[in-house]
Amino acid sequence: MSTDSVDSGTSNTRPEINVTETAADQALSLLESEGLDAGEAGLRLFVQQGGCAGLSYGMRFDDAPDEDDTIYEHHDLRVFVDPASLKYIEGSVLDYESGLQAEGFHVENPNVVSECGCGESFRT
Repeated sequence: MSTDSVDSGTSNTRPEINVTETAADQALSLLESEGLDAGEAGLRLFVQQGGCAGLSYGMRFDDAPDEDDTIYEHHDLRVFVDPASLKYIEGSVLDYESGLQAEGFHVENPNVVSECGCGESFRT
């Protein structure tokens, strides 16, 4: 399990996942409303098979990371990513968007080569 923080701006060899301050604030607010300890719990970001393009993103809160997770920490939010998902989402940025059309978390993934029309699934 890796517990290095990528918030420090130091260069390292592991793949990066970044989180905007807006996304971290929203996730921390939801985490607290669930009664979870932000010091140990975190947001799990994962990739699963599904959708018309083949892969889709998933997110949930976990009480603690799994042993083989890579842990990122941005703006006091811990993000857990399993090894299988990491290869699909390395270099991504988790953001939170609010607007007239939609509101919610959005993954900006540089590895995506195509997305479905509704934006819910992707292919790398």
